[in-house]
Amino acid sequence: MPKKQSIITLITDFGLQDGYVGVMKGAMANINLSANVIDISNNIEPQNIFHAAYVLNSSYTYFPKGTIHVVVVDPGVGSDRTILCLQTDDYLFLAPDNGVLSFVTAKEESSSIREVTNGTFFLPIISNTFHGRDIFAPVAAHLSKGINYKELGERVEKINQIDLPKPILSPDGELTAEIIYVDSFGNLITNVNREIIDRMKIDLERVSITMGRRRINGICSSYTDVGDNEALAIFGSSGYLEISVNLGSAGDVLKLKKGDKLILGN
Repeated sequence: MPKKQSIITLITDFGLQDGYVGVMKGAMANINLSANVIDISNNIEPQNIFHAAYVLNSSYTYFPKGTIHVVVVDPGVGSDRTILCLQTDDYLFLAPDNGVLSFVTAKEESSSIREVTNGTFFLPIISNTFHGRDIFAPVAAHLSKGINYKELGERVEKINQIDLPKPILSPDGELTAEIIYVDSFGNLITNVNREIIDRMKIDLERVSITMGRRRINGICSSYTDVGDNEALAIFGSSGYLEISVNLGSAGDVLKLKKGDKLILGN
């Protein structure tokens, strides 16, 4: 069970132009002034659940044990959708039940989930449009003060999941990958991680990566392994294979986007 910890992280699609993020932090401070609230990202594409799930998956393990991760990308706010508290061996997660925890539940071997229904830990007045302030923020603050997550509500056995595309291996040994995310630099992040490459015993120097009529040979260790504005394949910081352009945007140069396919072969 995660130890008591006063670190709370935020992933939202609120942006920074309006006061939503600040108000959430104010609601937390009213309950636990000593809580350390860290913004992972408040610039998730509006209502993009997959984007939020990917960012959460790429970041949550870098925080101390006991951290409370709060995700408010919630197109269903005000509806009958539920709010979840997921406990793993090291962390707590607060999120709507819309699939945003899919990467986490796929990765974590041990977890327990509660539906957040105990209004004792909510603000007195609940709006239909801002559960981030009225529910997520105060619940996170109470958790940071040491309440047992079991007090939040009844246990849940099944939650909503989003489709996480998996690489497909053909009989002749070719691996079909998919672009699952395009970051702000235009890097094309695929669903192939280093573990898959190692398991298939793919030669990093000889592998060919085909994208339509374009082909990249080999997986580089640095952007500077190629010339300016040239495309390359590289394992990014998240551990996934990325298609990048040195000093440029692969998305713009290669005209590729989320959902497009790549083929890896020796």
